[in-house]
Amino acid sequence: MLNIVLFGPPGAGKGTQSERLIEKYNLVHLSTGDIFRANIKMESELGVLAKSYMDQGLLVPDSVTIEMLRSEVSKKQEALGFIFDGFPRTNAQAAALDEVLLTFNTSITMMAALEVEEEELKRRLLNRATTSGRADDGDISIIENRISVYNKETAPVKMFYQNQNKFISINGLGTIDEITTRLFSAIDTKLA
Repeated sequence: MLNIVLFGPPGAGKGTQSERLIEKYNLVHLSTGDIFRANIKMESELGVLAKSYMDQGLLVPDSVTIEMLRSEVSKKQEALGFIFDGFPRTNAQAAALDEVLLTFNTSITMMAALEVEEEELKRRLLNRATTSGRADDGDISIIENRISVYNKETAPVKMFYQNQNKFISINGLGTIDEITTRLFSAIDTKLA
């Protein structure tokens, strides 16, 4: 089973590249944001619980998020693999994800991190605000804050996967096709 954590700061191109990885490797896309929305819409027990935190402006506890992921993985056990989008964001989440996957006799194959310089991220996000109508990408102070939060809180997860020899750095500069080629090459090398 091929299980990939696609990683990188806001604007690195994770959404674009995950679509290509899903298509090439026939992976199931697991986005915590999508899973939250689906559970809330269905008013599942976990969805109601998650919504109670969100309605108070609080982060949904890891335990709730992990249970939602466990449920999704159990529904798709015939999958060839998963691509994890937006998760894990902390070392505790990464360790919890390892435990969940172990119960299904699988593990994370690799973390592919799209590396992009901060000035390029800002340029991409400002451009995305005009092309896709994402208002949150149009304010440079919001962009800088999102990048800062990523650097402080999320980037340390790299070390978790480096310590497991599962971290692969991907140059996230260039055309979309050039970046895709680098990703495919890194994955194929890891699988060989």
